[in-house]
Amino acid sequence: MRQLLLRLRPADISQWLFLSFVGLLVGSGMLAGLWQQPALLVPALAVLGLVLVFTRWHWCYYLLFLTLPFSHEISLPGGLSMDVPSEPLLLVLLACVVLTLALRPGQVPRHEWRHPLVVLPLLMLAWAALDIYFSTSTLKSAKYVLAKCWYLAPFLGGSLLLLRRPADFWRLAACYVGATVLALAWILPRHASRDFSFGKVGWAIQPFYLNHVIYATALALLLPLAIGLAAQAATKGRRRLWLWAAGLLFFGLMTSYTRASWLALPVAGLLYGALRLRLTRVVLLATALGMAGAAAYFVSNDNFMRYAPDFDKTVWHGSNFEAHLESTYKLQDVSGMERIYRWVAAARMVADKPFTGTGPATFYPQYKRYTITSFRTYVSANPERSTTHNYFLLQLAEQGVPGFVLFCTLLAVALLRAERLYHASAARPEVRRIVVAVTLSLVIIVFHLFLNELVEVDKIGSIFFVSLAMLVRCETWLREAPPTLG
Repeated sequence: MRQLLLRLRPADISQWLFLSFVGLLVGSGMLAGLWQQPALLVPALAVLGLVLVFTRWHWCYYLLFLTLPFSHEISLPGGLSMDVPSEPLLLVLLACVVLTLALRPGQVPRHEWRHPLVVLPLLMLAWAALDIYFSTSTLKSAKYVLAKCWYLAPFLGGSLLLLRRPADFWRLAACYVGATVLALAWILPRHASRDFSFGKVGWAIQPFYLNHVIYATALALLLPLAIGLAAQAATKGRRRLWLWAAGLLFFGLMTSYTRASWLALPVAGLLYGALRLRLTRVVLLATALGMAGAAAYFVSNDNFMRYAPDFDKTVWHGSNFEAHLESTYKLQDVSGMERIYRWVAAARMVADKPFTGTGPATFYPQYKRYTITSFRTYVSANPERSTTHNYFLLQLAEQGVPGFVLFCTLLAVALLRAERLYHASAARPEVRRIVVAVTLSLVIIVFHLFLNELVEVDKIGSIFFVSLAMLVRCETWLREAPPTLG
């Protein structure tokens, strides 16, 4: 009998944990049965849920992308808000990534940790954390840094941990594209019931998208992924399915009436041509010189004052999209002129605090002190508390020159590495397709950043950081022999 008991005794920690869980489950079940209280089973079921999360946490990762199109903001006590279900899932994934890296540090190769596309985002996070000390609102800046952590860990770190084969990435893309098509099945019929009216876009996309810009940007950045899914599909049926999905995304984009998102597609096409012709350096240099030249022109002799809008003529044209387009090139569009109002304020903020800025997430409470009355429009009251509508200026105004330089360096390195990977993967089509898809999605996001600040939006920032992770991983795949890719 003693020998039998010794054999049944747990031999290691994993067996002790399993035995403890069985004891908890049996004990809870007996008490629940005796006292007729099913709630007593909750502790055992919660433990089981945690075990599943931390041992099969890739389910949470893919679940995040399946639910991302349906995520929406809810208000919390104390004036706080949360995107549900994306932010709770991000917090769970943050814990999973940290625990995985602590318990199994070798899961991500050392050379990937040293990759510029991993080091630069971490340096940006470190600078933002340091900039809290100089911030005009320590609490707001600290919240920004914490939120950045639960973006970087799941989307950058989690992608490096989980997307180990090309098939893993396409599974993620299928989750996000497929879920967005389901969201369109709700949005497009609603919009059709209003004859696809320009003025009803904001109503049709509720409750899943905060505004038509986020909606259109999400559709635009998913188009390269949908086309990539079609290109790598194993059967004609699947290829047609993903092409149909791409067509639906394109139709939704066209009926969003978002000018920047329309222009983003040909810009992505031009960048693809630059990749093929090895002209990415030329494009980046021309863009930098053009932006620097434009800034110098507007600053010198206060030339920007020539473009102050006529308050009475700068209006919103409601449901008249033709008048909306006409007002754009006549500089009478209220959204365009309001951007200039914010840009002028941001430029003056940069001049006041060029090195540290006002601190992460502090543009809104600070910018009105720097505005110029001549540029005011009908929407300058800004009840929605939006910021610069230019992510580059936002980085300069809030985090100063160091934050701006780090971000621009990150984008330049990403695009230059993408060009190199594109040509290095000529004999590896399964890698090249991913390089092209994530690079074009990244370009579409970057183009929108000139007119909006979207990196911190979960539906868009997710693909921004996943794209960086995939460029790092594609470089690793090209070092390996083809059989390791699966």
